[in-house]
Amino acid sequence: MIRRLFRLVNRGWQGMHEAALLLGLFSLVSQLIGLFRDRLLADMIGPSATLDIYYAAFQIPNFIYISIASLASITVLMPFMISRMSESGRESARAFFNDVLSGFLLVLTLASIGVFIFMPKLAKVVAPGFTPEATETLIWMSRVMLLSPVFLGISNLVGTVTQILRKFFIFALSPIFYNLGIIFGILVLYPRYGIRGLGIGVALGALMHLLVQLPTLVSAGFTPKLSARLRKSSLKEVVTLSLPRTLGVSMNSIALLVIISIASTLDDGAISIFNFALNLETTPVGIIGISYAVASFPLLSETFAQGKRELWESHIFSALRQIIFWSLPITALFIVLRAHIVRITLGTGAFSWTDTRLTAAAFALFSIGLVGQSIIHVSVRAFYSAHDTRRPLYINIFSSTMLVVLALGLSRAFTTIPAFRDFVESALRVEGLPGTEVLMLPLAYSLGTLFNAWMQWFNLKRFYVKTTGAITRAIVQNGVAAIALGLASYLTLQIVAQVTGVPTFWTVFFEAFVSASVGVIVAVIVLVLFKNEQLAYLYSALKQKFWKTDLVHPEQKPEA
Repeated sequence: MIRRLFRLVNRGWQGMHEAALLLGLFSLVSQLIGLFRDRLLADMIGPSATLDIYYAAFQIPNFIYISIASLASITVLMPFMISRMSESGRESARAFFNDVLSGFLLVLTLASIGVFIFMPKLAKVVAPGFTPEATETLIWMSRVMLLSPVFLGISNLVGTVTQILRKFFIFALSPIFYNLGIIFGILVLYPRYGIRGLGIGVALGALMHLLVQLPTLVSAGFTPKLSARLRKSSLKEVVTLSLPRTLGVSMNSIALLVIISIASTLDDGAISIFNFALNLETTPVGIIGISYAVASFPLLSETFAQGKRELWESHIFSALRQIIFWSLPITALFIVLRAHIVRITLGTGAFSWTDTRLTAAAFALFSIGLVGQSIIHVSVRAFYSAHDTRRPLYINIFSSTMLVVLALGLSRAFTTIPAFRDFVESALRVEGLPGTEVLMLPLAYSLGTLFNAWMQWFNLKRFYVKTTGAITRAIVQNGVAAIALGLASYLTLQIVAQVTGVPTFWTVFFEAFVSASVGVIVAVIVLVLFKNEQLAYLYSALKQKFWKTDLVHPEQKPEA
């Protein structure tokens, strides 16, 4: 038993779809644990000024992680590591890895010390609407959480090697351990130390994220060592390529900082509701979009480096079509069943009915951008595999600026134009509730995300990809199926709700399950009529798994 488990952990997963399914499975587990984490927070604290402090405390450490760790991110390092391993062997790749690790730690340590010193001023920028007492707590928690970008940054460097070696199993375990550390903080440290215990739990989770990957790194002969003399040429090569990406993702982080800053000036609990809804919506993004992006990136890097452009395009198309196949129907389900999903996952303890309605409305608005978020993950990696980090930079800068403008503009319109406010509240069924101003923030976020995704694909098509007909067909087929799914689920929900009686956890779950099941059946029928290739492949994969038949990929037909 132990030997089988050891072989499973250290097994290399070669195919993109096989790896994506593995990553998707573990991402599902991680996301479910994350939802359990959020349910604990909703039950024990609920949307409030206290929980707002917890979520606001993430912002500065996250910005440090994104703006510095991305200088040596997996997407940037992997093409360099693969190139060195293929040309000079592991010794060259090992020396390069240690150089990057040493330089990364030096920069990150200096930055963290600087941020630690200036945290009192930075906290007032992150949350200008907080009281002085809340700001003091925010400063303490943010300082403790500065440990997390150090641990997560090193862990992601380690993840470069585990992904190159196709050790996706151990790579997929790390976010699970991260969430377990946070849950430990909620269940054990919060009752004893209050909200400050949550900050300690975050740092503990980040450390566990790193420790779970280290044994695989050591066993592969990549034991981390600090370099006494850094090879400036290696670091310069990485920084030159990664700096545009770092600036791009930093812009996204700055945009989120602005949104949190705006939310801090609204009613207590606004930041909490925003984050609860965002975490719900990003669950399928992690399971679908990130899984396919992570699984496809080694193949994209290898095929582009080898000059196999047609195969490179094929991998991009395959990942994007699978993303569209899953994301559009899920978007329809999320919008129709938004209140049921929120009540099932968060509706307990301190989480009130008003909190449920506001979070459900925000969740629906976030869901509009679900497919865009997933597409961005793959498109950006396609650019990076081609050693092109400048175009994603320009797109992210423009899109992030647009997101901030939308957040400010929509918030002002919501408070100054009664007709617009009434329309939004009526459409989302939150009339008469306090704190509906927060809904403009997820709306702005989704619109900015969709624009970003469109710009990524437009430029990818313009400069790299020749045939796009398969993507258009996938959007049309799955879009029609999603609309049919949404209508069928909505009508079924109206019928089932008439007979379930008093709303309890199980009646709400039953309504959602039946409505979703009918919607999925209708969507499958539509896709069968379209002879959808992704559905055919899914059927073949399941048939091969359970009936041991040959797995046949649907033929890829390039179209102009």
